[in-house]
Amino acid sequence: MDKAIELMGLSVYLVEPSGIQAKIIIGHLNALGIGKVRVLGSGSAVLAAMREERPDLVISAMYLPDITGTELITTMRAETALADIAFILISSETRPQSLEAVRQAGVCGILPKPFAASQLRTAIASTLDYLRNDDDQSSDLDLESLRVLLVDDSPSARKFMRRVLENLGIAHFTEAEDGREAVAILADTQFDLVVTDYNMPEMDGAALVEYIRKQSWQSSVPILMVTSETSQARLAAVEDAGVSGICDKPFEPAVVRRILAKVLSAA
Repeated sequence: MDKAIELMGLSVYLVEPSGIQAKIIIGHLNALGIGKVRVLGSGSAVLAAMREERPDLVISAMYLPDITGTELITTMRAETALADIAFILISSETRPQSLEAVRQAGVCGILPKPFAASQLRTAIASTLDYLRNDDDQSSDLDLESLRVLLVDDSPSARKFMRRVLENLGIAHFTEAEDGREAVAILADTQFDLVVTDYNMPEMDGAALVEYIRKQSWQSSVPILMVTSETSQARLAAVEDAGVSGICDKPFEPAVVRRILAKVLSAA
């Protein structure tokens, strides 16, 4: 399907208490071809609206009159009917610890305030990739037969990553909450790909990569790390330990496709 047609049909709920900011954001969305935008001024208002009629995407400011954007996405992910609605956060907050919960909840994009039009385009493109499920997303690789171990302590993050990978054509998943559980699963079950978070309790992603490469009977399995970790020293250590590819969290599905193609072709 033509991306312009997809954008025209995209239903967006914009949660922005400032009328001026809402007008600016709507202008950016209209410039991309998105015309179905409903503005709501609070978290309670958008939650009530979503329970009446689901949008395709929620774009929210971080600080709302009643709750934060973090609390909004957390509430959405906890409700079955709202859990898979795409979410983009707009925030002037830059501290990693303040944004970690949003990243872990499965967000399609985090935009700074103010943001550039190119940044919005990238976030919307990621949203379309998250929402769509068609043959255009597949590669020449036989992804349907892949057996994937998905490791993340956040159920919302696992669900988000799983949906993106399913849209690429992957169908067979086993999930683990942390590295220690993944090790136990790897002892008995063979996989074609491991997708893991970095920061996890019990046994983090770095320790999991090191275990697989040095102790597991599946030492050559490709490992894709999806992480919000920003420490270059830590990421360098993970690369040295033998990770096959690293993606940022939140990640762009298009980037995941390219890395998967590279990683699985090499395997």
